[in-house]
Amino acid sequence: MPATTPAPMSRTDAEIASRFGSFVDSHRDKAVRLAWRLVGGDDALAEDVAQEAFLKAFRALPRFRGDAELSTWFYRVLVHQAHSSTRKRATRRRLMQLFHIRGDAQSETTAAIPDPGLQRRIGLALMQLTRAQREVFVLVHMEGRSVSVTAQLLRKAPGTVKSHLHRALKKMCRELRDLSPVMNGAKR
Repeated sequence: MPATTPAPMSRTDAEIASRFGSFVDSHRDKAVRLAWRLVGGDDALAEDVAQEAFLKAFRALPRFRGDAELSTWFYRVLVHQAHSSTRKRATRRRLMQLFHIRGDAQSETTAAIPDPGLQRRIGLALMQLTRAQREVFVLVHMEGRSVSVTAQLLRKAPGTVKSHLHRALKKMCRELRDLSPVMNGAKR
């Protein structure tokens, strides 16, 4: 059976691909940073999550209705991809534990980062949050997004985002209370 060649891209398809390429160039670092925070500080996994999110977004572009900004829509795809990857990693880890299989230690811990002690503590504290709390905390406090944009990204009511944010902040303060006199109750 002869190999088929892909149909040539129309001018419109080429323009869309070019514009999306520009979008990727301008959002790549931000996407990897957000993915890194959502997956708990694993460099390789964050790169994979961001790359897969860009690919899924590109494939879904024909279905993008423009109801939201392209970046808002894309970051929704990225958050979903991070959740999916984290869930798969947790499932793999549970199976490995169940069958007493040793995995690659580097993939199970955070990769080398500038201040490993502090970064690891923050990463571990983030992983103590529920998925919803972690997503909201990262998007608002670490990425600087507003509650309304976060609500739009996660398709949640702003009140729900605020509730998750409040609970996340309380848990983070409790987990990291020894790092700061403010978190440790400076009113002694």
